[in-house]
Amino acid sequence: MTSSARIEGDLREKILTSPDIVLEDADLMRALVAANERAMGANIVDLRGIAMDRLEQRLDRLEETHRSVIAAAYENLSGTNQIHRAILRMLDPIEFEAFLRELGGEVADILRVDAVRLVLESPAGEQDQALNRLGDVLSIAQSGFINDYLTEGRNLPVRQVTLRQMHEGDARIYGDKGSYLRSEACLKLDFGEGRQPGLLVFGAEDPHQFTPQHGTDLLAFFAGVFERSMRRWLS
Repeated sequence: MTSSARIEGDLREKILTSPDIVLEDADLMRALVAANERAMGANIVDLRGIAMDRLEQRLDRLEETHRSVIAAAYENLSGTNQIHRAILRMLDPIEFEAFLRELGGEVADILRVDAVRLVLESPAGEQDQALNRLGDVLSIAQSGFINDYLTEGRNLPVRQVTLRQMHEGDARIYGDKGSYLRSEACLKLDFGEGRQPGLLVFGAEDPHQFTPQHGTDLLAFFAGVFERSMRRWLS
């Protein structure tokens, strides 16, 4: 032991005074453990070192999970605030024309979507002259159009919220703007007994903004508030 090298000077004194600085340095501890294994020789199995390695791997996985949970919670909180702001803006207008303008303007900006469309069904499917002055947000479709659009003509159950990617937006809903859109959120609306259903559609140029893997709780809440707002205009 007398031939072993010693750490001299201020560094040795600092380590003796505050050994925690060594224990808290992961890279330094790895180097010390590796040196200890080399000193024991190749025929010695260090079970304590193996256990430490496994604990370190578990800690790394736990930290990664912790970061993912925090990121998801932050994203969820941000999305909740976004929906709340859009709803408050949507509730401001007292006239239907202003309501639709806000829907295609400020509400769309808050939700960060590139297109908003409201589709109402009518038995005749005719565009009334009085609706032409309401801009391009509102359109009238024949009865059955909404279910057919949501299921793409297949025999599938209709969900309240449908998120999907697409090659381009349907021109019947988006018009000329549809060629730029790559994903959409479709919110089916129930206006009450005896009334035709409606459809609120958000279109986005980003193909990853709306995908089937995303949660729909916030959009379902938005659809519920929108339904109740629309009932006062339809009454």
